[in-house]
Amino acid sequence: MAHAETHDPNTPLEYRSEIGRLNILGFWIFLGAEIALFATLFATYMVLTHRIADGPALGELFEVKSLLIQTFLLLTSSFTCGLAVHEMRRHNVKGLITWMAVTLGLGLGFLYFEIQEFLHFIHEGANIGTSAAWSGFFVLVGTHGAHVTFGIFWVTMVLIQVAKRGLTPATSAKVFITSLYWHFLDVVWIFIFTAVYLMGMVTHHG
Repeated sequence: MAHAETHDPNTPLEYRSEIGRLNILGFWIFLGAEIALFATLFATYMVLTHRIADGPALGELFEVKSLLIQTFLLLTSSFTCGLAVHEMRRHNVKGLITWMAVTLGLGLGFLYFEIQEFLHFIHEGANIGTSAAWSGFFVLVGTHGAHVTFGIFWVTMVLIQVAKRGLTPATSAKVFITSLYWHFLDVVWIFIFTAVYLMGMVTHHG
C-alpha cells in the first residue's frame, strides 16, 4: 500500500522527493568525473607550460586588468547564485529568478571578457597551434569557458521550467543542482587563476 512521505518542515524543498534526492546524489558523482577531467587538463598544462617553442611566453601576454575583471564577475556570480538558492528556500520565485538572472548576466560578462582575451592573444601571435604551452592553455581555459557557456543555457532552461511550473520538489532539485554546477565552475576558476595566470606572470616577470 502506497504511503505519502513525511518530512521535517525544515527540510529544503529540493530534498523532499526521492527522485530529487537521487538526482542530487547522482550529480555529486558526476562532479567527481568533472574533477577528474579538469585534473587531467591541469596536469597536462603544467607539463607543457614551459614548452613555448618560438612563440611568446604565457605570462608575457597575460593582462592583470582583464584577469581581475573576469575573476570579479565569476566569483560575484557565485554569490548571487547562493542568494538565488536562499530565495528558493524562502519559496520566493521572483527572488529566485531575479538573482539567477543576475548570475547569468555576470556569467555572460565573464565570457565576453574571456573571448576578448583570447582574441587579444591570437592578435599577438599566440593561438592553440603556436606551441605546446599555448595548446595546453587554450584547451584548459577554453574547456572551462565551454562549461560556463553550457551552464548559462542549462540555468536558463531550468528557470523557464520554474516560471511555467512554479517551485516543486522536482524544479527546486534542478535549481539546486545547477547551483552546485555553477559553484563548481567558480572553484575551477580559482585554480586556473592561481595555477595558470598568477604562476605564469610570476614566472615571466621573476
